[in-house]
Amino acid sequence: MILKLTIDDQTFDIDVPDQMIEEAEEFYAKMDKDMDRGWQMSRFWVEKPDLYQRCQIVADRVLGAFHTENQKMVLLMSGYILSRVPAVEEVVVDTSGDITLTEIVA
Repeated sequence: MILKLTIDDQTFDIDVPDQMIEEAEEFYAKMDKDMDRGWQMSRFWVEKPDLYQRCQIVADRVLGAFHTENQKMVLLMSGYILSRVPAVEEVVVDTSGDITLTEIVA
């Protein structure tokens, strides 16, 4: 599956193998469990992040993985978004430091 990811003025097509998404499902379920306990999203504490907010949180992790050139983490986190929102068309990652401004376009 391919995730179209826009960071600043650059767009990337992240090709995540279907098999990787399937194999990572247990890890994704653990991520969901962690987020079930609430999450700090920029200046706000979100008690129970919904699906959109979870994808914003994960997109922020993708951004971090891009900055550290951790390709495996880019694929893994992109796979999370694709597994939870298969109809996603694009993720526009906010780079100002405000997770809540990241757009998940489906």
